[in-house]
Amino acid sequence: MLLPRRALFATPLLATPCTVTRALAQPARPVTLVVPYAAGGGTDITGREFAQVFAPELNQTVVVDNRGGAAGHVGSVSVARARPDDTTLLFAVSTNIVVNPHLQRGDRIDLATALAPVAQVSSYQYLLVVHPDVPAQNLAELLAFIRSRPAGELTYSSGGVGNANHLAGLLFSEAAKVQMEHVPYRGTAPALMDVVAGRVTMNFSSPPPAIPLVREGKLRAIAVTGEKRIATLPDVPTLTEAGLPGAVITGWHGVFAPAGMEPAQLERLSAAAKRAAATAKFRERLAHDGLEPAPERPLAEFAAAVRQESDFWAQKAKELDLKLE
Repeated sequence: MLLPRRALFATPLLATPCTVTRALAQPARPVTLVVPYAAGGGTDITGREFAQVFAPELNQTVVVDNRGGAAGHVGSVSVARARPDDTTLLFAVSTNIVVNPHLQRGDRIDLATALAPVAQVSSYQYLLVVHPDVPAQNLAELLAFIRSRPAGELTYSSGGVGNANHLAGLLFSEAAKVQMEHVPYRGTAPALMDVVAGRVTMNFSSPPPAIPLVREGKLRAIAVTGEKRIATLPDVPTLTEAGLPGAVITGWHGVFAPAGMEPAQLERLSAAAKRAAATAKFRERLAHDGLEPAPERPLAEFAAAVRQESDFWAQKAKELDLKLE
């Protein structure tokens, strides 16, 4: 939202130098960075870490606002409907932008056009974790256990239909040719904690919330879903290494703005976001959390990649018959 104009700008000849100095020194309005999930999940953790380095680059206060619901769709839509100024932004996980819009029925807003990419700030893969009581130390034993039980008896949790954890579970089940029951929650944090509690068999979690629980022995890590191992868990193999070739499942975090923003404002935000993502502090946090830096590429290239990924999931949603529950 634009700052209100003051009378001195309407009559500049009447303004003293001191008055002008005070007017120009008015602090910029805070930026609200919407995280479309409940607090404690992977996107929330990374979003808050990013906000700490983003604020100095913007020279503005950045306030994180958790707006969960509908696997991130509620918070994403709220930003798409915000005024296209530089005070409301979305800290999104890839599925918010490239998957969820294809699952909505009767939704009158298309996030592909209602949101403008600002910058990608991370890349990541998922961590397949199980409750320690599950009788499996590796992927082969886990698949044997799943196949020994009635179809659908074993469960995996997610932050909601269309959430990254859900899609990772679907693609894993498709590649391994197994059937499990999906249990959706209103965020990754509660979905993961019910695996810790033993109410759910497994979860395909983003690394930040799962790694501490693995280290504490509350969860057992079976595999990671990317093309290489996570440096913070070097003993955990990839799915391909563990015997499930072709099952590479990755994601990313990015900043988005309401469409229609002035190009100069968008460029300013993009440059600040890229600087923040490149700071040593943020990259250290990414490594600690099991995430990776975003690839260095122009904003137009990131926007094109988002459209391409959205097209892929539009077709995949039909193939997998994905529907909101």
